[in-house]
Amino acid sequence: MTIHSVVIQKLLTTNAHIGRQVATHHFKQFTYGFRNRQAIIDSDKTLICLRNALNFLSYLSRDPSSSFLFINTNPLFQPIIDEMTIRVSSLSPERASSLWKLRGFLTNSFSPKKFRSRHKKLVFAPTKMPDCVVIFDTERKSSVFLEAERLGIPIVALVDSSMPWEYYKKVTYPIPANDSVQFVYLVCNMITKCLMLEKKKDGSKGIGKKATIEDKVESAGESEGTASDEVLVVPYDNLAPLSDDIAESKQLLDKLVVVKFNGTSGKNLGFSGPKSLMEVKNGSTPLDLIVNQIQLLNSKYGCNIPLFLMNSKRTHSDILKVLEKYSSPDIDIHPFEQGEQTQHESIFSEGGEDEWQSSNHGAQFLSLINGATLDALLSQGKEYALVVNPDNVASVVDPKILNHLAQNSIEYCSEVMPTTSTGLINFMASSLQGKFKLEDFTSDHTQKFVKGFKFIDTRNLWLDLKAIKRLVGTSALSLNSLSNSKIFEKSVGISIPQSRFLPLNSTSDLLLLQSDLYSCNEGILVRNDERVSPSDPHIALGPEFKKISDFKRRFTTIPSIVKLDSLEVAGDVWFGANVVLKGKVIIDANPGLPLRIPDGAVLEDEEINSQADI
Repeated sequence: MTIHSVVIQKLLTTNAHIGRQVATHHFKQFTYGFRNRQAIIDSDKTLICLRNALNFLSYLSRDPSSSFLFINTNPLFQPIIDEMTIRVSSLSPERASSLWKLRGFLTNSFSPKKFRSRHKKLVFAPTKMPDCVVIFDTERKSSVFLEAERLGIPIVALVDSSMPWEYYKKVTYPIPANDSVQFVYLVCNMITKCLMLEKKKDGSKGIGKKATIEDKVESAGESEGTASDEVLVVPYDNLAPLSDDIAESKQLLDKLVVVKFNGTSGKNLGFSGPKSLMEVKNGSTPLDLIVNQIQLLNSKYGCNIPLFLMNSKRTHSDILKVLEKYSSPDIDIHPFEQGEQTQHESIFSEGGEDEWQSSNHGAQFLSLINGATLDALLSQGKEYALVVNPDNVASVVDPKILNHLAQNSIEYCSEVMPTTSTGLINFMASSLQGKFKLEDFTSDHTQKFVKGFKFIDTRNLWLDLKAIKRLVGTSALSLNSLSNSKIFEKSVGISIPQSRFLPLNSTSDLLLLQSDLYSCNEGILVRNDERVSPSDPHIALGPEFKKISDFKRRFTTIPSIVKLDSLEVAGDVWFGANVVLKGKVIIDANPGLPLRIPDGAVLEDEEINSQADI
């Protein structure tokens, strides 16, 4: 029996899977269905959510000054929680007052926190704001939800099938389960063990005061690249949905600004203009896609998300000409030409001197956002910036990620993607979460370099502008890259699906984008549901296809690749119309002889060298 089976069996013995007779609409994602008029909760999903919550608590407990509030109004649970808090308090004296005995102490600054008598001092509530609130009994609608949300304090809570949406949406890390005494005991025991394990790990480090910005920058420089550095990764599927309240969503989206770099040209692909103006899908360019996304968000929610285009001296004039077609009042586009100093300091890529290395775009953003630009954005109520990887065609302006940042006070967020080489994409929601070492990440997405890594850093960054403002004037600005997230108070990685990371660096990438594997819906590239494999096919076109003009001439129509595993093409090969490719296909034309794939040909697990092989 596997460890997973043992844990699931343990959950079943606690009756955690037995819900109420009512299952709200937002809770149906956690249920199998109904039996004997009672909702049956999916134990696998309970385990996933429980693991996420424990990972979050463990992450917070690394700071010795962190504190937790354990909230309970059910007398049956109280002995269990008292025992847990005593054991947790023994780990660190400053956590001894982590029970909330009275209400209203968080938002009412005039409420007394301590009372003294002749013999002892009574502490009724923590003397400082907690880093997290853990709620065990959510059936009674405590004001703790409202107060924690007002102060931006993340909530971990047990939720059942009848919990109303107005309270469920305030929970950062929900644990769907029947709140039986046995399950509460199991949860408390797991929380205690997680905190004790973190205490044991930090035992040799000692307990000190909370690091200042300068301390973090100094330690970041000293420990950069060490195996002890870790990143908390949260699966995208586990993010809380955006509120159904249009006004609330508008208020959140009004805080966002999107920054896209357009300094890269398509010279290495034989394209004379900026790469962002290349046609990738149904006549749309990468710039069209992101503009369409922002227009729809602004139109739907009535918000104002501006788009900043950072152009190089070589691409600025071409971008200005194209912007004339975006005359819609639903979007504000601000093009900028980056100065010569920024260009000379950039690292050049293999494409030539007019190709900027996109991996440096984070540092470029940091240098550009300082000064008056940053102050102007903050004065307009902008608090977050999405810095888009210029090579990623599938970048998404996602309100769910922004909502997660705002709810959890996250200052730095990087979108990461599981590597296909690990074979773990199918288990992304359950396995690839928690804390991972920096050595598990790579920024090189090419297939020959991802082996041995668990994640690819897509270099899409979400940043808190107030945090950037705080760092202005400190030695943090001497860092060459924003990838060093340790200078921020709180940073995470969001594990996104592969459909969110589709770089455009070659015609092989263009074949993938223009095929039937992806369609375009409201500026977002959507993967074909008929694709069974969790990863995209590997495509390698020979030098005969390198330039876009040659690519277009050699494909009458783009082949169907929904069921393709890999494609290798070398030599003088020409494709007819309506060709279907399946499995592993290798086409290697004999030297000096053209090879034509006829119209309507279906190639499945074949190796073709001449016309006679078809």
